[in-house]
Amino acid sequence: MAITGSWPRRPAALRLLVLAAALLGALLGGAAPAAAHAALTSSTPAQGSVVDRAPEQVTLSFSEGVAMGDDSIRVLDPQGKRVDRGKLRNLCSGSVVKYGAGLPPGLADGTYTVAWQAVSADSHPVSGAFTFSVGAPSKTTAAVPQQEVGGGLVGALYGIARYVAYAGFVLLAGGAAFVVACRPAAARVRSVQRLVVQGWAALTAATIAMLLLRAPYTGSGDLADVFDLGGLRQVLETKPGAALVSRILLLAAAALFVAVLFGAYARAQEPAQGGGTGEADGAEQGEESAAEAARRRADLTRGLGIGGVIVAAGLAATWAMAEHASTGLQTAVAMPVDVLHLLAVASWLGGLTALVVSLYWGPPVERAAVRRFSRIAFGSVVVLVATGIYQSWRQVGSWDALTDTSYGRLLLLKAGLVVLLVGIAWTSRRWTSRLTELRTETAATSTAPGPSEGAAAPASVSDVSEPEPAPETEPERTPVAVAVPSSSASTTDSGTDSGTDSGTDKASDAISGSASDATGDDGVDADRAAQLARQRAALSTARTKRIRDADPQRLGLRRSVLAEATVAVVVLAVSTVLTATEPARTEAAVKAAEAGQSADANQPRVLTVPFDTGGPRGKGTARIDLDPGRSGSANELHLRISDTSGATMDVPEVKISFTLKDKKLGPLPVVPDHISEGHWSASGVQLPVPGKWQLSLLVRTSDIDQVTETRNVKIDR
Repeated sequence: MAITGSWPRRPAALRLLVLAAALLGALLGGAAPAAAHAALTSSTPAQGSVVDRAPEQVTLSFSEGVAMGDDSIRVLDPQGKRVDRGKLRNLCSGSVVKYGAGLPPGLADGTYTVAWQAVSADSHPVSGAFTFSVGAPSKTTAAVPQQEVGGGLVGALYGIARYVAYAGFVLLAGGAAFVVACRPAAARVRSVQRLVVQGWAALTAATIAMLLLRAPYTGSGDLADVFDLGGLRQVLETKPGAALVSRILLLAAAALFVAVLFGAYARAQEPAQGGGTGEADGAEQGEESAAEAARRRADLTRGLGIGGVIVAAGLAATWAMAEHASTGLQTAVAMPVDVLHLLAVASWLGGLTALVVSLYWGPPVERAAVRRFSRIAFGSVVVLVATGIYQSWRQVGSWDALTDTSYGRLLLLKAGLVVLLVGIAWTSRRWTSRLTELRTETAATSTAPGPSEGAAAPASVSDVSEPEPAPETEPERTPVAVAVPSSSASTTDSGTDSGTDSGTDKASDAISGSASDATGDDGVDADRAAQLARQRAALSTARTKRIRDADPQRLGLRRSVLAEATVAVVVLAVSTVLTATEPARTEAAVKAAEAGQSADANQPRVLTVPFDTGGPRGKGTARIDLDPGRSGSANELHLRISDTSGATMDVPEVKISFTLKDKKLGPLPVVPDHISEGHWSASGVQLPVPGKWQLSLLVRTSDIDQVTETRNVKIDR
């Protein structure tokens, strides 16, 4: 019994593959550089703030763990000269992720630039820059990198390597699982062997490329640094570097697994050869040989199954230990769930690819093998749904984030594609349930009526033994099994194709007779006999293809499986982009930090208020800093006034008050003390409740010239 697979119709197959390639290019080509997965939640001094005197250090706080080095935080003076001490300070404590860089005493007044760069706990690079001022703002010529870390040519190559690594893992693990669990005879099929070996080669090459690209990807962005041994040494000391090295070691074990799979295991699937001289002795030895071969196949299957699961789980763990699952909520649960998710993806999509290859470019595929894969695919989908729901909750966190964040929108796209993929898989499952048993030409011949007998009914399926697929090497010398539907064999032979079949049979008989004549003369014309044998095989193959194409069930199965594989390519591309996209929870934390609503600490409120009293020297700018800018605590207020040239300027009187109209609170006056020229300060400013407060600033520049300006300021808890 066999489900035969003919060569695909080139135009249709090429159209589907071109469409998949176009969608893949749109996804990968349109994707931005790998987004930061760790967010800067606060800094001291705060971005854009003005401090009275130079701080002793600059500190940065992040939403999750990051890896930083001595050059990760650089502080530049207004002339662009680096002024920090060049030594990273680890200020982390508990769940607080904080790093700092020390500053020397006696820094001059002016605007300073802080440029920082780090690698988040899920292996993605992150960078940024901000400014603060000492005394008063000034012009600055400090230059910061214009190219975002993880971008450019190196970022593009790294992204391609990530996709190739995922694809290689799916083909390697899924293809091998298809052979061991669904169709052991496929171990002797050349196209399936190529598929699995190419998956191993792709994963190995991509892993080595990622290891070499890692240093420039997270650092300089210069492609020439792939050969920097110092950078490579630093990469090996990081968690992503250790994961990549572990993957290479596991791939060595996978190479041994593949060698056994397509070596000893493939030979174990070969038909047993009879070896007895006498009839009784031959039968007894044949039974013993068959039993021994069965035990050997069972032992190999058990060993490959256990070893394959261990190697595949180890390979999947190299992603789980270095990416999204390794940081954030419930990492002890998330990492095993991520491993299960990757294994389910490989079992489904990798097995599907092996089935496509078998149907289109391999020998006959048994109905039982297709049904076994169908059951495995169904179980894989169940695991995918369960693990996917958990991962989505963990990375998204809220329903609004599904539509308000890039990660959420990509997740919705992936979910839609998976639903489409499941729909096509359901169609394939329906085609599978309609399949009928096929019998080979040999079986049909053995049950066909003799020359003197009348037409008999076709042989039943139970009378037909399952053929062993022939290796694809030297196809011209391999007997070709011709698949004929048992339910329609007689109809096919006597129906509309009877003339063609009769012609083919006559041609085959003629070629057979010629071959006998050619080899009868002591094998003189061996080349002619080989040529006739190839012609006969070609005629048999043509007849087989015609019968296969006439079977609507098998034609429908091949088309639906090809469409399923095409959508799977796009799903894998979206998944790769998702792994390089900032999770929705982190993106929400970034937005909250930018709005002064960080969960860790509120950013100081900074207001710039231009004014014009209308009198001499009546124009200027007032800058108000309210730190930490939250309710229920004592805030510190600083007011600095400068003229139109930016120089500090004293005025006879300033008054500040706060009003919360929604709660009918205020005005609450604040009386600042004059500290120095153009600088006023007030401590213990209490704002009782959060909300949008209105700040009123009165500035008097002479006995008669004054103005009141109002601004809104949001105060959080």
